[in-house]
Amino acid sequence: MFRANTSGGCACAENDWIYVQNIDMTLPQEHDQRFALNDEVHARPPEALTTPTRVSYLALVSPWDEREAEWQGVCDLARRYGAAAPFPGANHYSGQLGAFRLVWERHGEFARYTFIVPGGGEDPFAEPAIALAPASWIAARPGQVIVAAHAAVVPAGDSVSDPEVVSATLFSGNALVGGPVSDRGAVAFTDLRIHADGFGRFLVQDRHLTPLQAGRLVQRLLEIETYRMMALLALPVARELAPFLGERERELAEITDTLVAAGEADEPVLLERLTRLEAEIESREAANLFRFGAAVAYHDLVQRRIVELREERIQGLQTLREFMERRLVPAMNTCKAVAERQQSLSARVARVTQLLSTRVDITRERQNRAVLESMNRRAKLQLQLQSTVEGLSVAAVTYYVVGLIGYLAKGLYTAGLPVSPEIAMGASIPVVAGAVWMALRGFRKRVAHGEP
Repeated sequence: MFRANTSGGCACAENDWIYVQNIDMTLPQEHDQRFALNDEVHARPPEALTTPTRVSYLALVSPWDEREAEWQGVCDLARRYGAAAPFPGANHYSGQLGAFRLVWERHGEFARYTFIVPGGGEDPFAEPAIALAPASWIAARPGQVIVAAHAAVVPAGDSVSDPEVVSATLFSGNALVGGPVSDRGAVAFTDLRIHADGFGRFLVQDRHLTPLQAGRLVQRLLEIETYRMMALLALPVARELAPFLGERERELAEITDTLVAAGEADEPVLLERLTRLEAEIESREAANLFRFGAAVAYHDLVQRRIVELREERIQGLQTLREFMERRLVPAMNTCKAVAERQQSLSARVARVTQLLSTRVDITRERQNRAVLESMNRRAKLQLQLQSTVEGLSVAAVTYYVVGLIGYLAKGLYTAGLPVSPEIAMGASIPVVAGAVWMALRGFRKRVAHGEP
């Protein structure tokens, strides 16, 4: 046996009892997301539904930016009926507004509005719950309707309802899907069609469900329909993308065939085409990557919710699992195939681009090597020319310097000094030439060593 104090403390055993002593405990600093993450598992709880009950449901696709407008709209409606409004930043609200109960839930891509009214009738869909809500307020909700459905929880009666009678009475004679669910606690029927009023229909015949079980069952049925439609949003994208991928695959094949016999002059043109092709594919992939990923996640949720129904089969009637396997799974396989085809095409284009880039690099290296060889030949020619010019420069400088020496000797000879200009000029030639050559050689060495 246990006795615990809610204030916390340490447990001590005495006479088969555990007492918790009051102690003053100060915890370390709280993580700023601790309570939000802890309460996440309790978010969006199912509403308890007593039999009979009518439910109307709307799922509207809207960007996350509309969350503030959705919250404000719910606050305005709650104040109109004198009820408490959701707190700022809330993503979930449940409140009794006059004769109906409103449940609002904000998800990543869509918002859900559920209207609940007790009572039934011969035709539980004739007076839907949403009719009690202000029509102007409903029409002003932001987003686009992806699911609109009525659900009715009614007593099952003593005998099993004939699906054909249920179809003719409540579902316009359409073929039904469903059967016993929740361990035979109820029987669920739907035709998964949109009726003349713009709403789908779900009928739950309650055998022995508790209010919470009935609420969870209706919530699962509506979630299956919502996630089914959200998953199918990828199907139009896949259908639109398929022709684009076919054209790009043919273009890639053409480029690859041309690449086999392409010359150096063709490589820049092919590389430009490949770059453009790769950019187009990457742009499309970036645009629809989230949609395909979301479809996989939504389809997984559909399968999980169907498992939670714990369906059984009525002879001659498809269960929800069988219907989804025959109708939804092929659509999801189409989306998966297109997504994989897109990824494969992107990888193939990248490989061909890498191959062509390698060829271009090899061609560029060959051209660079030819340029370097040409530069080497030019440098050798320049060196030879420089040597020739240096020899001419020595001769020219020697000629001018010797001439100056001759002028100097002639001046001295005229002044009466015993100097022969011809001898002076002849004797200075080897000296001047050697000095000029040594000077040029020293200058060339300093330039070669990078010295000023």
